[in-house]
Amino acid sequence: MKAIASFFTVFLLSMFLVSAGLPGIITGTVVDTNGYALQGVTVTEQGTSNAVQTDMHGKYSITVSSRKAVLVFAWPGMLTQTIPVGNAGVINIQMSPAPLALPEAEEQGQADVVSGLPENVAGVRVKPFPASMAKKSMAYTAGGSFPGYRHPSGDWNTESYSTIRENGFKDVLHNPLSTFSIDVDRASYANVRRFINMGQLPPVDAVRIEEMINYFSYDYPQPDGEHPFTVSTELSACPWNSSHQLLKIGLQGQSIDKENLPPSNIVFLLDVSGSMGAPNKLPLLKSAFSMLVRELRPDDRVAIAVYAGAAGEVLESTPGNEKEKIMAALDKLQAGGSTAGGEGLKLAYSIAEKHFIEGGNNRIILATDGDFNIGPSSDAEMERFIEKKREKGIFITVLGFGMGNYKDSKMETIADKGNGNYAYIDNIQEASKMFVSEFGGTMFTIAKDVKFQIEFNPARVKGYRLVGYENRLLNDEDFNDDMKDAGEMGAGHTVTVLYELVPAGSDEEVADIDPLKYQSARQNPQERAGNRHPDHNVTGYRAERKSGRYTDELMTVKIRYKDPESDKSTLYELPVKGRLLEPGKTSDDFRFAAAVAQWGMILRKSEFLEEGTTEAVLEAARNARGKDTEGYRGEFIRIVQTASNLSTL
Repeated sequence: MKAIASFFTVFLLSMFLVSAGLPGIITGTVVDTNGYALQGVTVTEQGTSNAVQTDMHGKYSITVSSRKAVLVFAWPGMLTQTIPVGNAGVINIQMSPAPLALPEAEEQGQADVVSGLPENVAGVRVKPFPASMAKKSMAYTAGGSFPGYRHPSGDWNTESYSTIRENGFKDVLHNPLSTFSIDVDRASYANVRRFINMGQLPPVDAVRIEEMINYFSYDYPQPDGEHPFTVSTELSACPWNSSHQLLKIGLQGQSIDKENLPPSNIVFLLDVSGSMGAPNKLPLLKSAFSMLVRELRPDDRVAIAVYAGAAGEVLESTPGNEKEKIMAALDKLQAGGSTAGGEGLKLAYSIAEKHFIEGGNNRIILATDGDFNIGPSSDAEMERFIEKKREKGIFITVLGFGMGNYKDSKMETIADKGNGNYAYIDNIQEASKMFVSEFGGTMFTIAKDVKFQIEFNPARVKGYRLVGYENRLLNDEDFNDDMKDAGEMGAGHTVTVLYELVPAGSDEEVADIDPLKYQSARQNPQERAGNRHPDHNVTGYRAERKSGRYTDELMTVKIRYKDPESDKSTLYELPVKGRLLEPGKTSDDFRFAAAVAQWGMILRKSEFLEEGTTEAVLEAARNARGKDTEGYRGEFIRIVQTASNLSTL
C-alpha cells in the first residue's frame, strides 16, 4: 500500500509540475497528405525565436519553455498549422498543400533606428490569394512558379542561374594540358535537394556536377610533408561509358584542431529585407548563425551588420565568449523593407577593416536570398570593390536561403571574387554541417589561388573530358600567372576531380584540328634533342616516348597555391603512373563519387551519358555507402529515389 501511495504521490506531483508550465521536450514526425516525410519544416515556439527543422525523415525535437507553449509548423507550399502543446510529449503533423500568401509592397511601421537602420522592422502585411489562382503543375519552369505560388503577373519566380555548357572531349595531341581553378562550393547539391524535397526537378543550370561531388567527404590521407595537402588518384572503367576510363583525383587539405586555429574577426552581414520574411529564410538564418555563435572562442570577435532599406550595424565587434549578447542581437532581427545590398557590403568591409587581426581569420559571412540590390553602382564595380578587399586579407563566405527570388549566379560571383566559399542552407541540418561539423573548412583558409594543371600522356590517353568545373576553367598560361585569381581551400576540406578518358589505341574519333603548317619546323629540333620536360607540352612526352622513359605514366599533376598571407605561389608536382583497376577493386569513394557524377549527368540530360540510369546510380551508391557516420550518403540515396518518382529520368 505504501508503494502504491508513493506512486500516486509522484504521479500527482508530476501532473502539478506539468500544469505549472515547466519546460518540456516535444518530438514528432511531419508528413504530407500522402504520408511522405517532409524535411525542412520549421517548427517554432510561437512568440519566440526558438525554432528547429525536421530532418530527412520528417522528425523533429524541440524543447519548449512551458506547457502553455504553442507550436507553429510552417513549410513553403503547405498550410501552416498552429498546435498548443498542453500535456503532449509527441505531436505528429500531417500538412496539406495550400496557396501561399504574397507580400504587398506596403510596409508596416518601424521601430528604433540603429546606425541608420531599423533595429526591428515589423513584419510585412500579406494578402492571401484564392485557391483557384494556385498553380497546380508540379513541374518547375524557368520564369514560372513553384507549387502554391502565383503572382498576378504570372512571373513571380525570378530565380536565376548561370548557363552551363558541359565540357567536351579534348584531343591530347593538340590539347595536352587541362587547367582550372579548384572549387569547394557545395551550394548546388543542397539547392538540388531543396527542389526534389518540394516535389520538383531542378533547372538544368542549377546542377553543377563538381559541387554535387564535393558536397561529400572522402577518405584521403592527411598531408605530412611540406605542402598543406595530399594528392590521391584512382583509375578504372567509366560507369556510364564502358569504352572509356574514369580518373579520380583527390586533394585533401590539412586538418587543424579547433583550438589551434587562429583567432577570427567575423562580420555577419545579414539580409533583413521584406523578401526574407518566409520561414525558410530569416528564421532559419537565425537558427543557423546561433550554431556558429556557440562554436566561437574567447579570442574570436563578431559584429553584426544588416541591410534592408538602408544598412546599419546592430552589434559592434564583440568577443566570442559574450554569446548571450550576440544571440540577443540576432533574436531581435525581423524582416521588412527593400534591399540595399551594396551599402551593406561596404559597411561590412569597413567594420572588418576596423577590427582586422594580423595573422587571423578576417571574414565576412553574407546571408541572403540573393535578391541583391547593389544600388547606384554596377555589378562590375561591386566585383572590383570585393577584389580590392580580398587583397587586404578580408575574405567572404556567402550563404543562400529560400526560394522564388533566389539569385544563385550573383551569390556565386560574390564568393568567387571575394576569396570565399558559397553554400545553400535549405534546412537546419545543412547549417549544422556548415558551421559545426565543417567549422574549420568553412571559416579558415589554408591555401588560396589553388590551380590544377594536368598534362596527359598521349601514349596512354587519346582524349579527355573534365567532368564539371565549367565555370572554373583557366587558360594554360594562367597557371603560372600569380596575378590570376583561383579558388581557396579550407582546413580539412577535400576536393575531388573526375576526368572521363578515351584510352590510347581507341578507334573513337576525338575532336581534332587541322594539321599545323609551321609547328613541325619549330618542334622537330626540340623533339630530336629530347630536352623538353613533360611539364611544358606534349613534345616532351613525344620525344621521350622513343626511349620508353615516360610510356608508363598516365599524366603529371601540377598544383599551384599561395599561403593565405602571401602573393607568391608554390608549385606541387606529381607524376602519376595510373594503374587501371578492375571495377570491383576500386574504393567506396571512387564508386560513390562516380554515382553522384552520373546522377548529375542524368539531371542535366547530358549528351555524354551513354549507358547511365537511375537504377545504376542507386545500386552503385548503395554498394559504396561505406561507414556514412553522419548519414549524408544515405540521404543521397533517398533523394535519388524521390527524384526517380517525379519523372522518367
